[in-house]
Amino acid sequence: MKPPVYVAAPVPARVLQELERDFDLLDAPEGAAGLVAIPSVTVDSGLLDRAGAGVRIVANYAVGLDNVDLDAARERDIVVTNTPDVLTRATAEHTLALLLALVRRVAEGDRLLRRREPWRLQPTFMLGHGLEGRMLGIVGPGRIGREVARVAEALGMHTLTTRRGEPLDEVLGADVVSLHCPLTDETRHLIREDTLARMRPDAVLVNTSRGAVVDEAALVQALRDGTIAGAALDVFEDEPHVHPGLLELENVVLTPHIASATHEAREAMGLLCVEALRAVLLEGKRPPNAV
Repeated sequence: MKPPVYVAAPVPARVLQELERDFDLLDAPEGAAGLVAIPSVTVDSGLLDRAGAGVRIVANYAVGLDNVDLDAARERDIVVTNTPDVLTRATAEHTLALLLALVRRVAEGDRLLRRREPWRLQPTFMLGHGLEGRMLGIVGPGRIGREVARVAEALGMHTLTTRRGEPLDEVLGADVVSLHCPLTDETRHLIREDTLARMRPDAVLVNTSRGAVVDEAALVQALRDGTIAGAALDVFEDEPHVHPGLLELENVVLTPHIASATHEAREAMGLLCVEALRAVLLEGKRPPNAV
């Protein structure tokens, strides 16, 4: 018999094909030996108890693990895996796409045209900023942060980084502050009223990590009063809800948690989940991406 696996969300066709080859896919977590989770699904004691004592692996369809109660999994001797590396380039590209859309006013210009407002080309019309020579401060120089730095430097930016536990002051003084840290008790609301106040008034914030790294209410106020010049966000504190203040501002670019949403990355992430499920449920091995 094939091991029963519950998949919490639709997956790309090739991933589904690979899952169906070796596993019996369930419509609910009850009775599952393996769970495929996504960031919007909280894997806690309640869900694991619902699934039952037969759960042996949680394959998280993400790099971040803030949606998984690792202590609850450890107590039940459940292996937890993530999907490192394969989404690094896609997320880095999206980070720069957000930044360019913000500083070159791409999204703002698109909205202007869709409102059918009158416009006329002239030397002072919708001026933005270039990236060459600007300083990019990276909070969390892991795989994604390092790739963002590499791509940004190819565009002529200078970069500096800060690691966990290091002071933020130097990074907060950059032209662009880009967040790439995991969500932990230490990083929750890392960007809040006092840290925003230490940024430059012409600086912008970019977040493709986790929404709760930023205090959204404080960010809205900082954007309204000119404490910082703009923000570009792919993640939010209470997804899929977005703070209504962010929706009202022109100096903000928003995308719905799609930094890793390329066909290539999402398929590769799914195949890592499949490999992890096979290792644990079919081969009795610990997969290399176990955390």
